[in-house]
Amino acid sequence: MPKKKKVKKKAKKTKARRVVKPKAKVAKGKKVSKRHKAPRESKVVPIMGYRVDRIVKVPKGPQLKKTPFSKSELGVFTKLLMDLKRRIVGSLQSIEKENLNTGRKDSTGGFSGYSFHVTDAASDSFDRELNIGLAANSQQLLNDIAVALRKIEEGTFGICEKYGIAIPKKRLLAAPYVRLCLQAQEEEEKEPRRS
Repeated sequence: MPKKKKVKKKAKKTKARRVVKPKAKVAKGKKVSKRHKAPRESKVVPIMGYRVDRIVKVPKGPQLKKTPFSKSELGVFTKLLMDLKRRIVGSLQSIEKENLNTGRKDSTGGFSGYSFHVTDAASDSFDRELNIGLAANSQQLLNDIAVALRKIEEGTFGICEKYGIAIPKKRLLAAPYVRLCLQAQEEEEKEPRRS
């Protein structure tokens, strides 16, 4: 007996129906307005010689005119700033003394019978340049402290100079002389320096 062949049944072919959504009815004479998102601040950034617009998100928070801190909190910040100023002035004075007192005699020991060596001169030069850099940084920090103390007197301490929002208290306790909120500081550091 011959074997019977199994025949598969063909599936029915169905076409997918296209669903058409009816358009919204618009009254004659009225225009449909599109929703617009609030404009974001745009900043032009030079990239490889080209000007490119980049979107900067402005941090949320109320624009402040007066300090968000109480008088007792401002007293704490004043004390922190004055202590920091005292320490920086002391370190600047020690750097000045060190630079003024080091001369050719001091670097060779003054009583040495040996001639002055080139590597000693290079080492002294490096130390002087390092001290000059430290003094410049310290001087900038003193300027920032003076600005912060003036802002405490004016009643504008703790407000970001770029966005006008409150600088967090933790940030000010760590560095009471800061002028910018964290986001503004990061943006400033990312921007190329102008020489």
